[in-house]
Order: sequence, then C-alpha cells, then structure tokens
Amino acid sequence: MKKGLIQAVAVIITASVIGFFVNYFRNDGLNINKSWSVQARMTTSSGESLIIPLKKAEKIFAENKAVFIDARSQQDYDRSHIKGALNLPMHEIDEKFMDISQKLPQDKLIITYCDGKTCSLSHDLAEFLLSAGFNRVKVLVNGLSVWKKADMPLESVETEAQ
Repeated sequence: MKKGLIQAVAVIITASVIGFFVNYFRNDGLNINKSWSVQARMTTSSGESLIIPLKKAEKIFAENKAVFIDARSQQDYDRSHIKGALNLPMHEIDEKFMDISQKLPQDKLIITYCDGKTCSLSHDLAEFLLSAGFNRVKVLVNGLSVWKKADMPLESVETEAQ
C-alpha cells in the first residue's frame, strides 16, 4: 500500500513537471502568471480596455450616442432590459447575428451588457462584434444590476406591448 502511494505521488509530480515544461515551450501555451481580474479579462490583445464606466454609459445613453445590446437569453431580456436595447443572446449568435447586425450603425458606439459580476456573455459578445468588424464596442460590467441601481430607464416586453 505504501509503495503504491509513493508511486502515485511520483507519477503526479512527473506529469506536472512535464506539463509545465511542454506549456513553457508551446507558442499557444497557457499563461500561468496571467491576471484573471475583471479588468484584465476585459482588455483586448492590443491593450485597450473594453469596460465602460456606468457614468459614461449613462451620459451616452442620454445623448442617444450608443446602441445597447443585451447578451442574455430572450427570456431574461423579455423580463427586463435597458430601455431601447437590442437582444443578441450569445448562445444564439449564429441564428440571430445577421438580423441584428443590420440594425447596428457603424458610426455609433455599441455597449454590450448582461447581469452579474461573473457574467461573461457581454464580454464574449463584445469580442465577437470586434472580430465581425465593429470597431466601437464597450462592455458595461454587471450591466443590468448597475443600471437598475442607478435608477436608469428599463423596460420589459410586457410594458412594450401595452
């Protein structure tokens, strides 16, 4: 039993050393020292931050200088969303992108959002839009929650239908 335990520990240590060694020399290896903070995750490869502060988003909203896009599911969007926001669920991007992209003017800023500090849908959507050729894209982190807390205009599909 003791011999088996020693062998298992030796195998784990050997595998870890080999794994780190291979990762170090790979061109696309994992960056083990990388920061995983919200700010670091919301930075493009060129070093530009995708985050837009709430106060700036409020000002842009009031001046109608941006298109807000909700990256959450249709059901969540129907329940409550930023007034005038479009819905482009990240999980349905393949089916809905062509319809939504026709509504996105190239001259306006696009602000993506979802809900919750750990929600990555808005970041994923922003990255997708950037790769699709939209150059002016930002992310409102924890979007719906901070928008509600600031008492900014919201709507739901039920109120739109009335």
